[in-house]
Amino acid sequence: MIKKGVWVFVVAVLGALSIGLESQQPAVPSTSLPAVPAREPAWAFPVQAGKLPPEPPGPKTVPGSTKKYTPQEIDNLLAPPDWFPEEHPPAPAIVQKGHGAALACGSCHLMSGLGHPESADLAGFTAAYLIQQMADFKSGVRKDYARMNGIAKEVSDEESRQAAEWFASLKPQRWNRVIEAAMVPKTIVAQGRMRFVAPEGGMEAIGNRIITVPEDQERARLRDPKSGFVAYVPPGSLARGKTLVETGASGKSVQCSICHGDALKGLGNIPRLAGVHPIYLARQLHLFKDGTRNGVDAQLMKKAVASLTDADILAISAYLGSLAP
Repeated sequence: MIKKGVWVFVVAVLGALSIGLESQQPAVPSTSLPAVPAREPAWAFPVQAGKLPPEPPGPKTVPGSTKKYTPQEIDNLLAPPDWFPEEHPPAPAIVQKGHGAALACGSCHLMSGLGHPESADLAGFTAAYLIQQMADFKSGVRKDYARMNGIAKEVSDEESRQAAEWFASLKPQRWNRVIEAAMVPKTIVAQGRMRFVAPEGGMEAIGNRIITVPEDQERARLRDPKSGFVAYVPPGSLARGKTLVETGASGKSVQCSICHGDALKGLGNIPRLAGVHPIYLARQLHLFKDGTRNGVDAQLMKKAVASLTDADILAISAYLGSLAP
């Protein structure tokens, strides 16, 4: 039983640790980002392989907001747009303004904390959990394949504490729709390692993948914290994932609820799994399994994921991502 709870915990942990992991826009102010290595499964570890046309110049808006930002301001990873400042508590400086290699937390995780599939949903995780993840990134026991190790080294302990407490105060929200489909739109991984529907259109077989695209590509590129994502998963994934999550599949893993709570919304400092980006969850499970993700929390998860196949990880991630947070 520990197996299942362990892998669930690991997945959530990875999600929270990714505080600055990835952004959805290409521009980076006065600092260059490290190259992201290709690794399998490629659908869970996106690497930019295409490019969308740049946004037309001029102020941009999103529905319901009185704010206006230019494309350059929206793409500024050291000072991300805050479309709805009245809807969250005053944010600490590091969430709103980065410095050096430390990107502003809100650039990748948004000012709602919900993030994009390339990063992590941090809303409502406990401050203690988030602080531990940042410490693990800083020490290197937790490896981030994109950028969190470098960010964590530039962020002070006080900044980590302030950001963790702020994200912990935010309310989790449903951010993903999970849909079973044999055929999905053709896509490209473009700026910011976000997957978009291919400009030329067309459909293709989903295969053994989770394909996550924005509900509204324009609003996603604007970092609109109110426009979420749709995750397409292979037919049968949700039922299979439900069985694995709830039963541990006859000893293959452990019931996730043992550690993560009956509704999988977290238990104490063990993180929430419900409603987290499916590809983020899958990424974390693979990292636990191959030993890339270490630390105290990871020791529990490694046993839980040791016997899981790639198909198991896909199904588990799809089901968890479909749940209400």
